[in-house]
Amino acid sequence: MRTYDFSPLWRSTVGFDRLFDLVETAQRAGEDNYPPYNIERLGEDRYQISLAIAGFSPNEVAVTAEQNAVTVEGNKPDRTEREYLYRGISARPFKRQFNLAEYVQVHSASFENGLLKIELVREIPEAMKPRRIAINAAPSGNVHQLEGKAA
Repeated sequence: MRTYDFSPLWRSTVGFDRLFDLVETAQRAGEDNYPPYNIERLGEDRYQISLAIAGFSPNEVAVTAEQNAVTVEGNKPDRTEREYLYRGISARPFKRQFNLAEYVQVHSASFENGLLKIELVREIPEAMKPRRIAINAAPSGNVHQLEGKAA
């Protein structure tokens, strides 16, 4: 993977700090794909993150929503009473973080059939939504008055 030098952009832009941080983090991130996940768009302002966490129970997983991120952590207690001949189901601890766009909030989380599903909703405040501005016209009564005086 290539690495890019963003220092020229830092000198000529203002307010894009978070975007550059996201790109730099993505460049540094390793290719750890555990646990596997999907990100789906369910509607115009609705999303869902699904993580395959087979072998974990809901009380062994924590979902934390922060300002612009949601973090999912899983940790199984160390149980040494079993002797595995082959262990193909991974149950190692994990921490996966998803960065969220502005106004995207975690709505709910559910656990079913080995999948953790996190519902996200974009809720733009009313003050930030586009609104139509009324155009005030000059009163038309002044035109008639002037015409009446000239006649």
